[in-house]
Amino acid sequence: RSAILRIYWDDEATPSVEVPVGDFFASGWGKGKEPVIDSSVMAVNTGSGFNSFWQMPFRKKFRMTMENRSGKPLTIYYQVDYALTDVPANAGYFHAQFRMADRLKAKDVYTILDGVKGHGQYVGTYLGHGAFSPGWWGEGEIKFYIDGDTDFPTINGTGEEDYFLGSYGYAKRENGGMPKETNYSSAYAGFYVTEPVDFATQYFKAGYERRYAQYRWHVMDAVRFTDDLKVTIQSLGWEGASLAKILGEGTYKPLDDYLASVAYWYQAEPHAAFPALPDDAAMTLKPPARPQ
Repeated sequence: RSAILRIYWDDEATPSVEVPVGDFFASGWGKGKEPVIDSSVMAVNTGSGFNSFWQMPFRKKFRMTMENRSGKPLTIYYQVDYALTDVPANAGYFHAQFRMADRLKAKDVYTILDGVKGHGQYVGTYLGHGAFSPGWWGEGEIKFYIDGDTDFPTINGTGEEDYFLGSYGYAKRENGGMPKETNYSSAYAGFYVTEPVDFATQYFKAGYERRYAQYRWHVMDAVRFTDDLKVTIQSLGWEGASLAKILGEGTYKPLDDYLASVAYWYQAEPHAAFPALPDDAAMTLKPPARPQ
């Protein structure tokens, strides 16, 4: 989280990409918690191999920087591949923006992206989710407000797990046994839990903070906008703490969970100013809470 990746296209004074490096590669839970990601535009291999294949057109030049905001030295190596060729007049510039909420207040809606003006297309979401309440945590709807939408979004999802192409709590049951959260990485969507907990003794017990991450790449289904774009997601679970709640039975419960996200999109410049990053202390990850 102390290493901040920034990319500037052509002569712009403010970056079009400003994201902690782990989060940019859909791996935001810190060193030692990196998943294996095998997707169409991101690959994370054996912990320290972070690879991005997003196309990033520029017309005159670009500048890429890495800031180390910590008090410790940072060792990196990198390779940037590029081609000097004609860029179509209607090609948008690549953008990526980080946001976080240390503890989202219950009933508040989390903003993934806002303030985008102009025309372009939304191509991806990475979302880290720290669940503090016992039981199921991923029922919140994602919403895309496009081209002047106010109260009602053009796209209204059916739930967090559904948007990231999972179902029923990301859990798999074998031979009639207890469900088990199961990581997956596919071309356009993925899910992982950093430290799986036991459904029978821990999942529904207070005090067990669980840390998840999810990605969704809109490579084949880009969300296009002409004038403006806003993207939000709710933080919802089920009331109560029992196995039935993971099966979708019961009433919604607003959660005060931890959320951190990266939005990925292309647009014509200029872009709106990004919100200021939290300071290094606020972004530093703490050990997950566990009951004594």
